[in-house]
Amino acid sequence: MIENILISLANWIQDVILNLGPWGIALLMAIESCNIPLPSEAILPFAGYLVTKGAFSIHTAAFFGAIGCVLGSIPSYYLGYFGGRKFVEKYGKYFLISKRDLEIADKWVEKYGDWSFFICRMLPVVRTFISLPAGILKAKKRFFFTFTFLGSLVWSYLLVYIGIKLGENTDKLKHIWHKFDALIIVICVVLGIIYIYHHIKHLKES
Repeated sequence: MIENILISLANWIQDVILNLGPWGIALLMAIESCNIPLPSEAILPFAGYLVTKGAFSIHTAAFFGAIGCVLGSIPSYYLGYFGGRKFVEKYGKYFLISKRDLEIADKWVEKYGDWSFFICRMLPVVRTFISLPAGILKAKKRFFFTFTFLGSLVWSYLLVYIGIKLGENTDKLKHIWHKFDALIIVICVVLGIIYIYHHIKHLKES
């Protein structure tokens, strides 16, 4: 069942990008930045694959990926800005945000200041929930959204490039994928279960 869900999700991501082009990339990345668990690791590599097919350039794919992150960060930022810490601590679980997530974000901001928004946008998991704490801390909008765009741009280039390399070597990797596709799915499922378990655990501790 989980395998079918993963396959359906992957097919949906592909359909969105194929039908909407660069704006499909932006839409999917915006969803991720709204604290919805739609990993960019599943979005941007496929965009990179399409680059090898001439659908658009690497710069276009990365740019729209970063734009999507900024657009998705806007509602999360203002939710934290106007709702405040108490609101997020009380209702954050509905956005998959735990007190521990807020504490992690606080430490990053305390250590690196505004640069934390740039750094966190290049880190898995953390990048998806940094907007809420930024709003709570009332980070200056021009710095937050600028660093969000720049950090997301670096992240987008990286994942799109990985997709390009995979696309360029499709024929060489076909036999490997066919041989280990089941193993890859199992690994993804196990990692997903571990992530969900720890996240739910932290939510219960909140």
